[in-house]
Amino acid sequence: MTANLAALVRALDGHEALAIAVSGGVDSMTLAHVAQRLSRTRVTIVHACGPAVPAAARARVEAHAAAHGWDLRLLDAGELADPRYRANPVDRCYYCKTNLYERIRAATRDPIASGTNLDDLDDYRPGLKAAREHGVVHPYVEAGIDKAAVYAIAASLGLADLERLPAQPCLASRVETGIAIAADDLAFIDAVESQLALALGAAATLRCRVTHDGVVIELDPAGEERAAVARAVAAKACESRGRRFAGVRPYRRGSAFLLAAADD
Repeated sequence: MTANLAALVRALDGHEALAIAVSGGVDSMTLAHVAQRLSRTRVTIVHACGPAVPAAARARVEAHAAAHGWDLRLLDAGELADPRYRANPVDRCYYCKTNLYERIRAATRDPIASGTNLDDLDDYRPGLKAAREHGVVHPYVEAGIDKAAVYAIAASLGLADLERLPAQPCLASRVETGIAIAADDLAFIDAVESQLALALGAAATLRCRVTHDGVVIELDPAGEERAAVARAVAAKACESRGRRFAGVRPYRRGSAFLLAAADD
């Protein structure tokens, strides 16, 4: 067992029971596997289902739960019923996580754990304020683990689909600040990104952004051939839905987040 993995197990073992909020991304999924396989902690896995969750993420969670015997609870976080969330302000994530943690707390009295890692602390994360308010624990942070170490742990556990999984924040993160969050937009984003993943490979980092100028596709790595494929897929999808296609550009983290009318 590596030093990072041993530290993570110690952090988990400090709790008699945990409800781990699992989004379907590499961080929370790997945390669930470590807790289930290696920790003495009694673990419940909680996955929020809703329009902002990619269909592939829910399918991944359900597949891992079935294969590894997780005690999985599915719930609707209900964030779309919150007008503060729908307005999509700069701190939208605060309202999203507030709704999520309130729903989890209503379902269990066990401490709630998240997949937040050290790298997340250097970013603008309004959801961390909601986590503090609800007493959420962050085992990766306690163990001193960053994103690279999470991927290494996933690889050490033989989780091949997770160790190659690019970052996958919620679909609402693709909607530019100030544009109201709508279920139709989220479904469109998920459909386009699913088509692009099939065309470009599941390991590609890609985003379908709904911006004030129209629909933008971001790719990493870029390249003219890949951009041409993305352009064709997105232009067809936009035409079929009556949306304005605004082009393809290199992926930039947080580019849908606007503060004082300027890109973050």
